Amino acid sequence: MRLENKVAIITGGGTGIGKETALLFAKEGAKVVITDINEQSGSAAVKDIQAFGGEALFVRHDVSNEDDWKKVADETINTFGKVDVLFNNAGIYIIKPLAEIELAGWNRLMSINVTGVFLGMKHIMPLMAKQNKGSVINASSIAGLTGAAGHVLYGASKGAVRIMTKDAAMEYASAGVRVNSIHPGYIDTGMADYASETTGNSKEQLGKNLFPLGRLGSVNEVAKMVLFLASDESSFSTGAEFVIDGGATAK
Repeated sequence: MRLENKVAIITGGGTGIGKETALLFAKEGAKVVITDINEQSGSAAVKDIQAFGGEALFVRHDVSNEDDWKKVADETINTFGKVDVLFNNAGIYIIKPLAEIELAGWNRLMSINVTGVFLGMKHIMPLMAKQNKGSVINASSIAGLTGAAGHVLYGASKGAVRIMTKDAAMEYASAGVRVNSIHPGYIDTGMADYASETTGNSKEQLGKNLFPLGRLGSVNEVAKMVLFLASDESSFSTGAEFVIDGGATAK
């Protein structure tokens, strides 16, 4: 029970990496607040947790909306009394050539991938500071570490998350709140399906071509990294980057 007596908020917790992490957190003893803009998938994830005796709450949540973040903070405190872990997982993915990026599309992606993370830290980290302990995990990407054609928009958002993580870590270190970023490569989720369709390569081809380990990552492999960062086992890690990419950035 590596998260026993901890309360965790997971954005985008209805599907993919978010859902897998929510299930793993609950099995490790955490009380989980799942937020998602999709009520159906978010509520279904809560039911899956409750089915094995875990505790979970669903809050409909647009991460780009500050009032929604205030609601998430209030409902978490009102229901569970505290918050120990925040996994800023929600995000969207767009592959598009630089000259074809429209300002509206730029603003929409940035509002979710960057503003959503900023608002989460703004409203949740002060609550953690009051108890002098907490762990924030921000979902960046290897696109926030290395360049790739068609990734100016997405890469800019994930690079911003990487640096915001370090800045927030320095600001809150004295309050006992840790902030780290994770940097996955392609994981076998809907985003990998989208990449496959957009590039014309199968997911198997993407795995073999991009990653020395020869395959895509699994949601469980990412969830286990997030679990480590959420737990006290990572108590001396803050402002750091944790890469989960099958060796891609080592090339």
